[in-house]
Amino acid sequence: MPPDTTQALTASRYPGSPASLRRPSAPRWRNWAVAVGTQGLRAGGLILFLAVLGGFAIAAPAFLTPANLGLILAQSAVLGILSLGLTLVLITGGSDVVGGGIDLSLAGTLGLSAATFANLNQAGYGDGACVAAALAIGVTVGLMNAVAVVRLRILPLLATLAVMNICEGLELVVTENTTVAAASPLLDGLGQTGPFGVPVLGYVLLAVTLALGLASRRTTLGLRAYAVGGHPEAARAAGIVPERYVAASYVLSGGLGGLGGIVSVAFLNSATGGSADMLLPVVATAFLGFIFSRRLVPTVTGTLLAAVFLGSLSNGFQLLRLSTYWVNGIEGALILAVVGATAGLSKGRRA
Repeated sequence: MPPDTTQALTASRYPGSPASLRRPSAPRWRNWAVAVGTQGLRAGGLILFLAVLGGFAIAAPAFLTPANLGLILAQSAVLGILSLGLTLVLITGGSDVVGGGIDLSLAGTLGLSAATFANLNQAGYGDGACVAAALAIGVTVGLMNAVAVVRLRILPLLATLAVMNICEGLELVVTENTTVAAASPLLDGLGQTGPFGVPVLGYVLLAVTLALGLASRRTTLGLRAYAVGGHPEAARAAGIVPERYVAASYVLSGGLGGLGGIVSVAFLNSATGGSADMLLPVVATAFLGFIFSRRLVPTVTGTLLAAVFLGSLSNGFQLLRLSTYWVNGIEGALILAVVGATAGLSKGRRA
């Protein structure tokens, strides 16, 4: 059920619950200011997105060709899938990056899962065993995060950072710090071009987004996850156990990390080191997705748009023969801007 429904249900069942405690209403001008600020940030994000696309289209005519747009979607597949995992954690844990939902282990999960897939592939195992092993690695990492955060009560920021280091160390052991090539019918299929000239990897990203979007907005579990992230005490009073949803979000996030590892091997035809470099783009994508939602909250569709936006930046810079290192600086600036703006508006709502 949506967060507002959870509060109403709680207030009716438990008159003394936090959801039924009425605070003095904020001044009308403040409510208007927050509403205008929220819509302004959202509109600004959409304008920026369209301006970037338009600028690249003018400077590089090949940018808007169907083949290049399909390539952008395929290039965004790994980043998008990992960012969707982080989005699930943000939905259930809240957007507080220290005490709320955060999963910094996704980049390490990607590297370890990709290395496992490639090594088993070279050892002669079939696609089924390689996929199962890569996904199992991801789910196991998710379980480690869940235990650390939910059972041991370690701050998510510290817990997932520690797990990321574990994954990176194991990745180096598995690959011996070398590139591990891989080839199989599955990888060949994922590397093909599908209908309308869009690579299969692009369709994989769209399929994962569609499934998670429907689950988060059209199912009871998804709506309760939003309630847990937005109003944990009210959700608890309504009979929901927040810890279960938080733990499940980390397990699902780890599974998506494993899937990202498989997609990465398909895109590169190998498992390569340096997976930690994906950490900043993943965090930037998940938080940038906030501005594509009506209430500046994490959403699956917002994350997809953010992933395509950052993929467009990298692709456009390549077409213009500009250094893509600038993208890292832009990603850092976007994180500061979005987190700062949403934090300010959130304080305005609570005031």
